[in-house]
Amino acid sequence: MVELVSFLVKALVAEPDRVKVDLVSQSSDLVIEVRVAEEDLGRVIGRDGRVANAIRTVVKAAASARRGKDLPEGSRVMVEIVED
Repeated sequence: MVELVSFLVKALVAEPDRVKVDLVSQSSDLVIEVRVAEEDLGRVIGRDGRVANAIRTVVKAAASARRGKDLPEGSRVMVEIVED
């Protein structure tokens, strides 16, 4: 999942070297935290959050395909865009 999010975000930003994607586990849920350069924050969020929602939709689809294999049943995968 982290590789997928990293690939998607790096394709969107002007400074792909400053993209940092971390996986944080909270009980049975997985949280993918995305950090980008301040100038690229708007590109990742998009107008009215449409780009961020599209990234979340792709990750949810990928997570549902992996449930039972890599991910435990009933777990959630969330993407958070963190502003430093």
